[in-house]
Amino acid sequence: MISPEYPYELKMKIYLDMCVYNRPFDYQGDEKIVLETNAFIYILEKIEKGEYELVCSEILLYENNKNPDLQRKVRITSYFSLAKEFVKIEKKDIERVKVLKKFGFCDIDAFHIAMAEKSKVNYFITCDKEIINIYRNNKRLIKTIIVGILEFISLDRR
Repeated sequence: MISPEYPYELKMKIYLDMCVYNRPFDYQGDEKIVLETNAFIYILEKIEKGEYELVCSEILLYENNKNPDLQRKVRITSYFSLAKEFVKIEKKDIERVKVLKKFGFCDIDAFHIAMAEKSKVNYFITCDKEIINIYRNNKRLIKTIIVGILEFISLDRR
């Protein structure tokens, strides 16, 4: 993405919600699920080409490790290996999580968003409508842009 203020190309830094990583494993009989799966594959290709910079976090590892499906867990772990940055949870992050929970985010979502904010990503990408709705009602107080995966693809102008 080229900005008039910065004539050189900047890599877009993104954080993918766990539901995005899981999308290829969801039932593909629904058209929206298929579109989101294809969008995820498109994003992975952009990451592999170096056009996007993926951020992974300790909370993504935690959530993935809770998955009882070993094949899915291993595959998602392989996606994490594409990340250029890994964000660890620190005690000071807990305060931000508490604030995010007051907006209506559940515990795990609040942790993901706090890690995305901490890493200063351009976009937190999700398939979760509830996260998007809470964000829209509180966007002035959230330090990263949260978008649905299909909305993100429509924003991509490369």
